[in-house]
Amino acid sequence: MDTKLHLAKELYELGSLQVSYDQPFTWTSGILSPVYCDNRLTMSDVHVREYIAEQFVTHIKTHCPDVDVIAGCATAGIPHAAWVAARLELPMVYVRDKPKGHGKENQIEGRVLEGQKAIVIEDLISTGKSSLNSVRALKQIGVEVESVIAIFSYGLATSKQAFQEENIPYDTLTNFDVLLDYMMQANKITEQQHTHLLTFKENPAQFSLTYQQ
Repeated sequence: MDTKLHLAKELYELGSLQVSYDQPFTWTSGILSPVYCDNRLTMSDVHVREYIAEQFVTHIKTHCPDVDVIAGCATAGIPHAAWVAARLELPMVYVRDKPKGHGKENQIEGRVLEGQKAIVIEDLISTGKSSLNSVRALKQIGVEVESVIAIFSYGLATSKQAFQEENIPYDTLTNFDVLLDYMMQANKITEQQHTHLLTFKENPAQFSLTYQQ
């Protein structure tokens, strides 16, 4: 079993990836999704979080070996960024979705310098908005963002387009398609259910409308 398939299995069995066919989950954006990803649960499972950290480290060493700092997206990306930074013996910062409204009003916590190269670690990529918000905050202070890496992605066309427009590469340790592959191989879903789940990925807005009508 390859690493992406293995992680999809682990996340599914942990409950980080949940599937609901009749009552889809509502995202903050209002989109209805048959799959809900809660990677915060991985913090409490030593085996899974260690596996995730190992895969992040392998990815960074392979694709971005000259990175200077690890940046975690608040809030769910923070613990994973910390574990990765510790393994690589690198500085770590985290980025809020917006500056604090008090104190020094920081959006970026920790020390990162102009000209340094950063990797942004996120727990999940859905539309890509939160990840790219962190990227922009770092770029505004002169940090070169090498890449965004996350645990899971829905693989939506909107997120791919958003990253392309920002000219930022991204990758994930596993994704929606791999989850469906695992569920089919493990006889967790039928062909009909598989097709139903794919309709969400192909057109989330239309999928949502079918439940709102």
